Amino acid sequence: MSWYKPAGTLATADAEISLTPKDAGWEFCGFYTYNFAKRAEVKVELKGREGILLPLSAQDVKVEVDGQAFTLKGRTGVFAAVSDWIYLPVNSSVKFSGKSGEIALLTAEASEKFPVCYTPAQDVSVEVRGSGKATRQVNNIATPTSFTACHKILVCEVITPGGNLSSWPPHRHDKFPGCPTINEEVYYFQIGKDGSDHGDDEGVGFFHVYAVDGSVDETVTIRDRDTYVVPHGYHGPSIASPEYPMYFLNVMAGPAAERSMAFCDDPAHHWIRDSWNDQVQDPRCPVTSAQGKVKKG
Repeated sequence: MSWYKPAGTLATADAEISLTPKDAGWEFCGFYTYNFAKRAEVKVELKGREGILLPLSAQDVKVEVDGQAFTLKGRTGVFAAVSDWIYLPVNSSVKFSGKSGEIALLTAEASEKFPVCYTPAQDVSVEVRGSGKATRQVNNIATPTSFTACHKILVCEVITPGGNLSSWPPHRHDKFPGCPTINEEVYYFQIGKDGSDHGDDEGVGFFHVYAVDGSVDETVTIRDRDTYVVPHGYHGPSIASPEYPMYFLNVMAGPAAERSMAFCDDPAHHWIRDSWNDQVQDPRCPVTSAQGKVKKG
């Protein structure tokens, strides 16, 4: 079974991407995207699942969760701005609609019930991580410190300027000894083009994954809207080609009682983190904010 899912291979009659835990060959994480130009209204029953609804390139999205009404302001594209989002409780009935653009529904198998929660874009924690050519922007959607009113799900977005790399040093959070936690992880990519708000078919990047037991070792050419599932193993780097910035959306979940994004670096590359102390962060980051693209100079 391949962990790499090229754009279009997970499409169904209803969704641009439909990845259930069974499809991925694991237990917890689900990943779905919908295009309102093809389906103006989507209804979902989150039986045994909690979720996060996050606009990718949709605006003015009407959402109803167990009878409560919300409106997501959204954004024109993932390279345009940070977006608002909604947490969806376990076993909730959800309906959402829009006129155009795409939206992501991220899910995790869960059992504890938390209330529905709307988070405006200005409340999303934006972090510049790394340094030098490993400088990137991280939007902490539902990380352990940014959002605690949920059971299992973990979500963040990363924007990597063209020519830079992310997921570096290579790290893992899996079943093999030495790691403090176990998490499945989905990487959903969009490859941009300088000046564009969204992904571009011409864009290309790269992603390296290798397993502790040697069962997997591959570097994949990533194109716009590709997906990669990581059940275990080291992953990184994800590399953005010059002039083609890279966006990826991560959803993670695992069996631990306490949500954690802890990881183990590949020991051969752990020293790289200390080297950032002597490097300068790339001034192109942060790329976006709740107000839009961040102007430089």
